[in-house]
Amino acid sequence: MSESGSLLPVPLEDRKEKAVRRLGAHFAEDHLTVEQFEERVDRAWGATSPGELDSLFSGLPALRTESAPELAGATLPARARPEEVSARGVQIAIMGGSERKGAWTPPRRLTSIALMGGAGLDLREARLGPGLTEITIVAVMGGVEVVVPPGLAVETHGFAVMGGFEGHDQPSADPDPDAPRVRIRGIAVMGGVEVAVRRPGESPREAKRRRRAERHAARGARGLGRGKGGGGSGSGEG
Repeated sequence: MSESGSLLPVPLEDRKEKAVRRLGAHFAEDHLTVEQFEERVDRAWGATSPGELDSLFSGLPALRTESAPELAGATLPARARPEEVSARGVQIAIMGGSERKGAWTPPRRLTSIALMGGAGLDLREARLGPGLTEITIVAVMGGVEVVVPPGLAVETHGFAVMGGFEGHDQPSADPDPDAPRVRIRGIAVMGGVEVAVRRPGESPREAKRRRRAERHAARGARGLGRGKGGGGSGSGEG
């Protein structure tokens, strides 16, 4: 009876969590509809054998990257040598657009100004110098978007007047004390500033789907934990 009472050994629980993360990667790559994804996640949490978990991926194509099944979000930025980083730089978009992306090297202090225009700063493939990079943003009847990769330390400070400032703070995934980090300060006047987190090559839609899948997986994991706790207390009372 003691063996039959332990239907969810730890290895199977680990496999469930990995299966849900893998399903989330398939969902992010449009291999599953919302309904298919949610139905398979429910089946994953209710599985009682590895075979049931394996059957969830029947008919699905291969994932694009090895990291996708684990949803390993940390992306350490490429580093530039200190002598390769200029002290200051300016980006200006006046009634037009300006964008920096790809393998570029931001200066130590960068000012981005959007006046009735739009500007973009994509740091996902940027080569950042060691330590702090400061970005100052001024958006007046315009918009500025800063895209950062998961794993890059980011600190945001800003405010908006008849506009919006959407910041995002996150810790570094790199234990090196000299690892690149970014501080973003800004003001939006009848305009908008947004700091978004996306993986290299990931579109806004794919990022939204991935975050939704991760939230779904986290909720399921918390529910499984509560179920285990409730079961344990119930058996103690009996």
